Amino acid sequence: MDWTFLPLTLNQIISPQTIAYALAALGLTVHFGYSGLLNFGQAGFMSVGAYFFAITATRFGFPLWASVLAALVGSTAFAFLLGIPTLRLRADYLSIVTIAAAEIIRYTVQTPNLTALTGGSDGINGSEAGFEAINPIPDRVYKIGVQPYTNDDLWVIIVGWVLVGAAALFVWQLMRSPWGRIVKGIREDEDAVRALGKNVYSFKMQALIIGGVLGTLGAIINILPTSLQPDNYGTQTTFFLWTIMLLGGATTVLGPIIGAIIFWVVLSLSDGFIAVLSTANIVPLSQVQQGPVRFIIVGVALMLLVVFRPQGIFGKKKEAYFSA
Repeated sequence: MDWTFLPLTLNQIISPQTIAYALAALGLTVHFGYSGLLNFGQAGFMSVGAYFFAITATRFGFPLWASVLAALVGSTAFAFLLGIPTLRLRADYLSIVTIAAAEIIRYTVQTPNLTALTGGSDGINGSEAGFEAINPIPDRVYKIGVQPYTNDDLWVIIVGWVLVGAAALFVWQLMRSPWGRIVKGIREDEDAVRALGKNVYSFKMQALIIGGVLGTLGAIINILPTSLQPDNYGTQTTFFLWTIMLLGGATTVLGPIIGAIIFWVVLSLSDGFIAVLSTANIVPLSQVQQGPVRFIIVGVALMLLVVFRPQGIFGKKKEAYFSA
């Protein structure tokens, strides 16, 4: 049996994909964990931010800072367009609208009439040029564990984890501030907060924007080492983010970060184990069947988590959302 996948799996701990999902899940924590917004469209915020970044960088030749700013403006505009008509809805209706909005974005960018701008189903390549141009790391191959990294790979990882640390500190301080106490009050009983004279709608909108911006930063990190592919921002992405958030704890700051690490390491491990068992004919699975099986494993794990530890690994029991 070939067990070489085991040391490679450990590199998922620092991978750009883990970084991206940690940032996006942290944004989802601001939405749901702290503000009570049942957002099932975080993939939409990621998609909008990624496309604004990639289009301005490749089609219009914006410098890096301007492309990042455009992505943040784009996700903020999307939050307003999504929030103005929906934030007065009940939580279940809000979830339906947000997941529909994310799917509308995904299908829109793949429209053949927009291919010249969005790349259609092929996506967009080359948006990383401005980021790589400011890379101060010497150009050679570096080895971390058994995995080789180029200087550009390391640059993305370093910047990404700095962003994760800065975002975690920002959210932690924000939730300890008077603003944070108000949004947590809205989560518990928005009528009571409204009775105290607070503009609940305004605070919800602010939370929606902040969480969306964090999702946008995650999307930018995600496309820098590869390319922008529209199918990467479907409903599967949102469900992954919910799994990560619930795994670590919906009302914690470190929970989504640790949850992202555990999620991608476990997913990679399960993929490797299934492949090994299938190759050795211990488990009769074809290559086509191996992918769905690992998602079944993740789904069962999530169900068990919700049943036996609804507050997540780092959450407190009194803050559990799915307890009886």
